[in-house]
Amino acid sequence: MIQIYHNPRCGKSRTCLAFLDQANQEYEIIPYLTDTPTYDDLKILLEKLDIEPLRLVRIKEKIWIENYKGKTLTNDQIIDAMVDNPILIERPIVIKDGKAIIGRDLDLVASFLD
Repeated sequence: MIQIYHNPRCGKSRTCLAFLDQANQEYEIIPYLTDTPTYDDLKILLEKLDIEPLRLVRIKEKIWIENYKGKTLTNDQIIDAMVDNPILIERPIVIKDGKAIIGRDLDLVASFLD
């Protein structure tokens, strides 16, 4: 089953959901803003994405700019920042068969689902 970390206020996230609907894909929505992932959840997600924590951060978010930008942070501290402020987590994230992608590019999502 496909899972998607989804923010209903995000246009890219809504577009990804519409794409999955059009492709007749069944999926489970993970409302990460209200069902905040734990530190361990994010560690597992980062492994599935095969990226460093900073690549999962929305660095243009006001919270990041005001509280973290320009600071030297460890990977653990970056993950903690996302747990404390889930709005910092890039979206949408599509998970399938133990792997994940950041689904902002629909061509990438289509390739990932094949």
